Amino acid sequence: MTSAKKTRSPERFRLDGLTALVTGAGRGLGEACAIALSEAGADLIIMSRTENDLLTLKGRIESFGGKVKVSVCDASDPGQISTIIPKLGRIDVLVNNAGTNIPESFVDVSLSNLDTILNLNVRGAFLMAQAVVQGMLEREHGGSIIHMSSQMGHVGAPNRTVYCASKHAIEGLTKAMGVELAQHGIRVNSVGPTFIETPLSKPFFEDEVFAKDTLGRIPMGKLGSVEDVADAVVYLASPASGMVTGSSLVVDGGWTAR
Repeated sequence: MTSAKKTRSPERFRLDGLTALVTGAGRGLGEACAIALSEAGADLIIMSRTENDLLTLKGRIESFGGKVKVSVCDASDPGQISTIIPKLGRIDVLVNNAGTNIPESFVDVSLSNLDTILNLNVRGAFLMAQAVVQGMLEREHGGSIIHMSSQMGHVGAPNRTVYCASKHAIEGLTKAMGVELAQHGIRVNSVGPTFIETPLSKPFFEDEVFAKDTLGRIPMGKLGSVEDVADAVVYLASPASGMVTGSSLVVDGGWTAR
């Protein structure tokens, strides 16, 4: 009696031997993604503006045997990006996670807030990816770029005009990069979470009207967890998604399916 042919393997979801850079790694989604990538076998470079947060995370990862380096960098500062990224060595996976949001009505958006959001969410993400991809091309080893987008990169919402604009830009960037870089073995995808339980989102849900309205728009009737998003990132970083590029993996409980 012959054994059944093996059609898939959990090893395809492993990241052993790869180095992953996670921006905005100090807390929330970035922290969860860093931990998940390390647990999948990747060596980590964790990056944010706040060293104390990174050192705390470094200790957590090292406590379960993970390998991790700390890099303090403002992901919205072109000078820091161009100086720091080339010094980090080989990077196989970039999780372009650093971002921000300042909810306010369209007519009340100040130039300062407009610049803050676009500089980090779009300009910074673009320049970070550009710097990392340059290294991938020079070393000719391919790789995976994962932009942290949002369900708001696919729909609109009141009081989030700038944030929506920034995430729609990221979706366009993902598609264009995916097409251009495919020939070099570099895959580019985005992850689009719904509202996730993080320190950034917690204050929003203290408003009962907002909380009820938001949950009513999610067919699954609940907020996402950071682990839901981190698992999607691990998939897109791994060989299991080897034929996936220029795509958005929406982790939204059905919000954008309506």
